[in-house]
Amino acid sequence: MSDAVYAFVLAALVLGAGLISVELAVSISIIEILVGVFAGNFLGLHSTPWLEFLAGLGSIVLTFLAGAEVNAEAMRSKLKESLLIGGFSFLVPFAAAGLFARFVLHWTVPASLIAGVALSTTSLAVVYAVLVETGLTATAIGQLIMAACFVTDFGTALALSLLFSAFTWKTVAFVGLSVLAIALGPRLAHHLFGRYGDKVVEPEIKFVLVALFFFMLLGAFGGSHAVLPVFVFGLALSGVFTHYPEVQRRLRSLAFAILTPAFFIRAGFNVSLPYLVAGIVPLLALLGVKLAAKTGGVYPFARRFVPADATFTTLLMSTGLTFGTISSMYGLSAGIIDRGQFSVLVAVVILSAVLPTFVAQKWFYPKAVAALTVPGVGAVETGVRGPDTVARVEVELPNLPLGGLQHGRVDPAGPAQPRQAEKGFTDRRGITS
Repeated sequence: MSDAVYAFVLAALVLGAGLISVELAVSISIIEILVGVFAGNFLGLHSTPWLEFLAGLGSIVLTFLAGAEVNAEAMRSKLKESLLIGGFSFLVPFAAAGLFARFVLHWTVPASLIAGVALSTTSLAVVYAVLVETGLTATAIGQLIMAACFVTDFGTALALSLLFSAFTWKTVAFVGLSVLAIALGPRLAHHLFGRYGDKVVEPEIKFVLVALFFFMLLGAFGGSHAVLPVFVFGLALSGVFTHYPEVQRRLRSLAFAILTPAFFIRAGFNVSLPYLVAGIVPLLALLGVKLAAKTGGVYPFARRFVPADATFTTLLMSTGLTFGTISSMYGLSAGIIDRGQFSVLVAVVILSAVLPTFVAQKWFYPKAVAALTVPGVGAVETGVRGPDTVARVEVELPNLPLGGLQHGRVDPAGPAQPRQAEKGFTDRRGITS
């Protein structure tokens, strides 16, 4: 198949996935993964070097955007919650999956460690995509989940490095240069955005891409992965984006239009249905172990810190994709696991990205609190339900001429008119009108 035909078929699949996602009100990440499974097993499509590159860049851009969405002050104020939820989200599945693979499936010790690492992850890319689609990135629960995801992925990356990677001067260079880039990034971005911003040649987007390519280069040089420093880099630039929100919006549009479809569809390509059928028993067993371990590690702390959204938090923290696939690929390329074990692990990782996300969105979507500024009134709050339901919006408007607190509807173009609380239509991005 020529590149032109391949690109056309892939673009058509991406468009179809987007339309299906909107119609079914299901996260686009889930649909694109399933489309990748279908295309790889029934249409004969396979990954190409340029798709691999776009997919790798997509995971990096998503991670950067997730970091940029996190409020640094809010993260510091919720440090205890993030460390406990994220830490046990890594530790419990790592131990459970590793022990199960060793003593029940009778895998070798190195293969069992790979299984533990691969199934301990939480996919920041999947979580961020879901939070963006549903309008939760700026809410307290969204901020906490993204911060906890970072802690989990840090544990996964650290475990993979300590268990299987040699610590060399290149590792030191990778860490040192990453820290330097993160420290200098905000100052350079402020200067460049202020002097050259808002031009048709998009210097701001190009600056961000150059920085991300630099981190990818450092990762390749140091034998590591750029995901963790890229998240911190996004966190460092979050203050810059508060002054230039349009840059963040344009970068997000670029990511969701081109890069993230490549990332999720390529992930679907990794699932071989014949291998799935052959390994269905260990697959289902490991999937059950991962989901049970994630629940056991996350839910008690989520119940303590965010009781209203404990199940939603647990389900999103159960997703896996980026580091799970990376760990499995490393095990296969290093000869630690065979092709059958690789297929089982990748299938478990991808199923854990699909099933918890679907359940969380459909049945456990939290009531996010969105603030509105009303002329002459100040900040008010609206209760917003899930992305595919009709929400009941009730706004408390004090100091109205009729006196007392009354429900009303906010018209930003004019004075608030008191009336009975009405139902507003909530679109699939979680935006209520």
